[in-house]
Parts: sequence; C-alpha cells; structure tokens
Amino acid sequence: MTLVDTNVLLDLVTADPLWADWSIRQLDIASLRGPLIINDVVYAELSVRFDRIESLDQRLEEARITLEAMPRAALFLAGKAFRRYRATGGVRNGVLPDFFIGAHAAVLGLPLLTRDLRRYQACFPSVRLIAPGM
Repeated sequence: MTLVDTNVLLDLVTADPLWADWSIRQLDIASLRGPLIINDVVYAELSVRFDRIESLDQRLEEARITLEAMPRAALFLAGKAFRRYRATGGVRNGVLPDFFIGAHAAVLGLPLLTRDLRRYQACFPSVRLIAPGM
C-alpha cells in the first residue's frame, strides 16, 4: 500500500501545470506496487475542491484510491510529533494535518507519496517518501 498526500491529488483535481504529470506518473507507479490509500485528513482537505460528496467519492473510485481510517497509535504519534515541532520553533499555521498524515505512514510502515519533502523528512525520518528529487 501507498499513502497519498493531499498535494498529489490536488495536482490532478486542479490540473496543475507544473505538477500534474509528475503526480499522475507517480500514482501509476505506486499503484503497480499495491493499493493506494488516503486517510480522513486527506479526504477532508481534498473535499474543499468538490461541491458534492458523491463527486469526490466518484473521483477517488475512478483513481482506485480507498479511504482508510487512522489507527489510534498514529493519532497519538501525530500529537507528539507536532509538540516536538512546536517546541523546536516550528510555525503554527496549517501544519497539523501533515502530522496526521506522516504519523499514519510511520505507524503502518507505509511509503508516502507527497511533494512536501522537508517536514516529513524532519519529523518522520522512518517514513519512506516518494517525492520529487528522490
């Protein structure tokens, strides 16, 4: 399985001129290795781009991406990693979702397909990242 970060899916939804091709290619490669999954946080972040739940669910089904709940251990790890991040001077705005996503990948030992390399490397060094330049 591969956990997919929101930014990769937004590249597809928005037809991002810089990143859509890379994201499509990486999703195709990852799907050959096994199932593609997202968690509740990615689903919520992605939902901002859709007017109807049915449209989002259909898009995920077409891409063969399934929604998997985060284990409690991942939720706990996310809080601890976020606390360490803040204690070392990390900024406050808009980062907590990344900690849920990174912790989910860490606890289940899943590779994470993302374009947000720096924070995941620093806060979740055990997670194998699939990212530009790697």
